[in-house]
Amino acid sequence: MTWQDAAVVVVVLTVLVALTARSSRGWIVGARGFAREAAIVFALFGMWQYAAAQSLTRVTGAIAHGRKIWHIERVLHLPSEVALQRVVLPYPSVVRFSNLYYAGLHFPITIAFLIWLWVRHRDRYPVVRNTIAIATGACLLVQMIPVAPPRMLPEVGFVDTALRYGQSVYGPTGRGMADQLSAMPSIHVAWAVLVGVVVVAVSTSPWRWLAAGHAVLTILVVVVTANHFWADGIVAVALLGLGYALATGVPRLALVLQARREAPIAPAGVRPALVGVYGADANQNARAVSPNGHRASSPSTENDRFAYATRSANGRSWVCDQSEPHWSREAP
Repeated sequence: MTWQDAAVVVVVLTVLVALTARSSRGWIVGARGFAREAAIVFALFGMWQYAAAQSLTRVTGAIAHGRKIWHIERVLHLPSEVALQRVVLPYPSVVRFSNLYYAGLHFPITIAFLIWLWVRHRDRYPVVRNTIAIATGACLLVQMIPVAPPRMLPEVGFVDTALRYGQSVYGPTGRGMADQLSAMPSIHVAWAVLVGVVVVAVSTSPWRWLAAGHAVLTILVVVVTANHFWADGIVAVALLGLGYALATGVPRLALVLQARREAPIAPAGVRPALVGVYGADANQNARAVSPNGHRASSPSTENDRFAYATRSANGRSWVCDQSEPHWSREAP
């Protein structure tokens, strides 16, 4: 799928969302939400393809960057991608499978994962959606610097396995279904690791380990096919971690700041500190520490209610819940 195809899908889904905006029927509301989330995912994919297409003008610079990554990996004593590829090359069936896995399963598996998460674990979906959006956006920024994949460095010993077996999705250097000069970082690895970690974390089925296997297999496939260096995957996972930190940390921080702004007025000489929050699902509330050292729960939803407490100079505890109009004093 090209970025133009993705753009058409986004437009169609956006129109469907707009046309059904005033309907309150249950199934239409559900379909509208699904269409909105699907539009976001296809928009991310289209942005990835478009950004990749814009990095094709400096081929010489891209190859130099690829060589630099190879040399940095040698300095860091990372395992040799060439050595791993040579282990697999004598087995044509394995190589063909790797080519197909790299070219054909990356996006469909991610879409299937997001659909599963939306249907079965919708409470977890917003964080995952935001994580993948932030991480993909960060990857796109890095990919604006063209970097050649290993298969463009035959002098090092790499083999373009897809070209050898007639399975290449790329055209001449610089163009194809996806651009060839955006190897750093690997969005393949970022999305696969996200799928593996989330499925293992939220599912209780013994089949969840297949998702972890998908992540491991993707990392091996991108190296065996000489489409990425180890470093491409390492940077991608780091950006994925950054995306998760922002997707979870920013909303919590915003709610904590809101709670402090709305803190009830305490008695004279008493400084309230946020120490608790109560929502529809207390199990979803993450633990945090309030400024005065109390162990507290941090807010997770807009409907959460906040509790405040402090300890006055005489050692007695003052507590106040947002649902109560006054402060009450408890025994120490």
